[in-house]
Amino acid sequence: MKAMLALSACALLLAGCYDPNNTRSLQQHTADATAAAKRSAGAIARGVVEGLTRRGPTDINKASEKDLAQLPSVTPAQARAIIAGRPYDNTSQLVKRRILTKAQYEKIRAQIGVN
Repeated sequence: MKAMLALSACALLLAGCYDPNNTRSLQQHTADATAAAKRSAGAIARGVVEGLTRRGPTDINKASEKDLAQLPSVTPAQARAIIAGRPYDNTSQLVKRRILTKAQYEKIRAQIGVN
């Protein structure tokens, strides 16, 4: 009797789960999730490629004028001033020597270094 009652309960639950509207809804949610995962996977792949091709911090004692001028907010004139002021013991000397403003330095601090 208990087995028959349990079997009947399972049959009712399964019948309730198989509603064509629920199936379409589930299909739509699955398609949306797959599309979102595809976009995320693309972004992850682009990030990996960028990380692998990134050269690391720009050495302000060795970088060319072109490399220095490509840093955010660094003008060609400032790039030339950086080269003229070499050598540097640390990157904060760019601000101390008034080659870059504090705001400019904060923008590029993680992208520069001295070796």
